[in-house]
Amino acid sequence: MENASIEFVFVLHGLNDTMTNKHIYFGFGLLLYIVTLFVNLVLIITVILDKALHEPMYLFICNLFVNGLWGTSAFYPKILADLLSDSHIISFLACLVQIYMILCYTMCEQTCLTVMAYDRYVAICKPLEYLDIMTHQKVAKLLAFSWLFSLLVTSIGAVLTVRTPLCGNDIDKLYCSNWEVVKLSCTDLIMIDVYGNFLLLCLVFQVTFITVSYIHIIRASLQSKAGKIKFMQTCLPHLITLVNFALSLVFDGMYSRYGKSQTQQALRNIFGIELLVVPPLLNPIIYGMNLSQIRRQVVKMFRHKLKAVRQS
Repeated sequence: MENASIEFVFVLHGLNDTMTNKHIYFGFGLLLYIVTLFVNLVLIITVILDKALHEPMYLFICNLFVNGLWGTSAFYPKILADLLSDSHIISFLACLVQIYMILCYTMCEQTCLTVMAYDRYVAICKPLEYLDIMTHQKVAKLLAFSWLFSLLVTSIGAVLTVRTPLCGNDIDKLYCSNWEVVKLSCTDLIMIDVYGNFLLLCLVFQVTFITVSYIHIIRASLQSKAGKIKFMQTCLPHLITLVNFALSLVFDGMYSRYGKSQTQQALRNIFGIELLVVPPLLNPIIYGMNLSQIRRQVVKMFRHKLKAVRQS
């Protein structure tokens, strides 16, 4: 592809209105990045080290945290570097890598939330069969599927993007996204449209599956006091995470559809980055605060570290 030569670069215009305050934005962005890394890593380490948390629900939650780290790694390093630079450019290869990571993060988040809905459905609606259904082999397969499916689907999109001839290099966003690059195409986007419809179909299927699962979960939970307690303890955090991610997708969609030049750049930037900033930050906080077993283990781990420091 001629566009992919080493000389070809994209110009990111999302920071055009932040030139006078970029050091403030850098400090705030760096703080968010550090906090996001910290809370996700703490909970990942907690789940890994505590054998009591090696249950399907906690393993799926841990997978969600790993995916959050993947998504933030695709966004924060580049934007922080741009905030310290006067030129906001990105090479074709780096842009393609960023597109791949962000799209994979989005697909994996959707798939992981769908798998978690299935796990909660079995736990609430078929409690006596839970251990027979959610075996270690089944959990491993579901975890592998959430990543392999996302990587495969994202790879198809990356190949289509590479093969698309481009007639421009200006991206009106803080980072490279598949749609922003595809909009620069010189030719018809038939295959891209087919791919986009396939992604939409996957999203519709996953949303439908989650909705049907929770209809059954809510019905089963209302039948007993124990079911209500279990729902509040284990399903409510998942629902909050789902709503958080759904809103993030809506904001990203609003950016793609309504992020025109007449809209203030700051507002367009908020719409554009919400998907990559809010879920990875809030997910570990939501689960860390709502799931008592994780919360107790985190407190226990920090107390142990603090005691070791005092004794040293």
